[in-house]
Amino acid sequence: MPHDRPYDLVLFGATGFTGSLTAAYLARTYRETGLRWALAGRDMVKLAAVRRGLGTPEPALLHGDARDPASLAAVARAARVVATTVGPYLTHGEPLVAACAEAGTHYADLAGEIEFVDRVYLRHHDQAVRTGAKLVHACGFDSAPYDLGVHRTVHLLPEGVPLRVSGFARVSGRPSGGTMRSLVTAVSRTRQMAAAAAERRRNEPPLKDRSVRSGPGPLRLVGVRRPPGGRRPAHGWALPYPAPDVEIIARTARALGRYGPDFVYRHHLVVPNLPAAVAAVTGAASVAALAQIPVVRDLMLDRFRSGQGPSPERRARSWFQLTFVGEGGGERVVTRVAGGDPGYEEAAKILAESALSLAFDDLPPLAGQLTPATAMAGPLTARLTRAGLTFTTL
Repeated sequence: MPHDRPYDLVLFGATGFTGSLTAAYLARTYRETGLRWALAGRDMVKLAAVRRGLGTPEPALLHGDARDPASLAAVARAARVVATTVGPYLTHGEPLVAACAEAGTHYADLAGEIEFVDRVYLRHHDQAVRTGAKLVHACGFDSAPYDLGVHRTVHLLPEGVPLRVSGFARVSGRPSGGTMRSLVTAVSRTRQMAAAAAERRRNEPPLKDRSVRSGPGPLRLVGVRRPPGGRRPAHGWALPYPAPDVEIIARTARALGRYGPDFVYRHHLVVPNLPAAVAAVTGAASVAALAQIPVVRDLMLDRFRSGQGPSPERRARSWFQLTFVGEGGGERVVTRVAGGDPGYEEAAKILAESALSLAFDDLPPLAGQLTPATAMAGPLTARLTRAGLTFTTL
């Protein structure tokens, strides 16, 4: 990675809601550290307004438009790392990834869109390997905390034996408009998503003498603890959770032999009671069904506008708690990753720290499309711990 580029980090999409939070985090946390950074987007007037709100002259402003490949190429060539919040990535994301792969520029995004991730692998992984670029998706609540939590759990279990990990997510918070737009887009494209996954499997090197399986776990009643401030243990229903985190974790497991000769991961969402479980399942099924109707899908996409989000007070009350139960070689470990508002505050924090890790940390000499754990597990975990997330062994 060239060190003589003008900027260590360029943030693309700072005029959106999560993008503006990411810019604010960088300005607040890394003011007067010598960080060379810039904000990029197509509307320079709005970018200037974001910078004024930061109260600092430090970030430069760069023009970059997803519809103008030349402008994106210029942004990529100017940076060591580009981080982007501009989604849905399936609609807007690929030109920027292509520019970074061509320029040898590291790239981080918030994409939980597995079809997009697969298509990037098929079209740009080889070029990124040639140029030395690390292309790292899912550097937000989807899916870095899950990926890093499973990585931590695996490394506490014996080596060289079959491993089983179950993840249980408890979340209090509102998903971002961008996340909901990505979800609606994804569930409306199940055939295209399956086709992209099948093409990827045909092009990926096969595993040798190892197996990796991942997916939603079974419905079950589990014992959980209430979030900080709660006084008594509580029970909840663990629902099968077909989130994008499942695929990201599986790709980390495929890449790292430390996950053992036979690795299985099962993913759950924990809700407090049976009525909440029924509501969650019914709601998810309704969104999936309605997204198949073009007119209704367009209305849903319009409803979940990017650039909008909850108040600071509502975000301050939000939290997440991820518990991982790992078993193998006769041993059992339980780990937990926890933090604040998942959809906005922590997503912005994780994206910013991921980009800085790509820019500055001593990372494995890998290139191409990578997961958060394969690209920067230890350094990123350390950064997020310093930033306020907790990684604990129970």
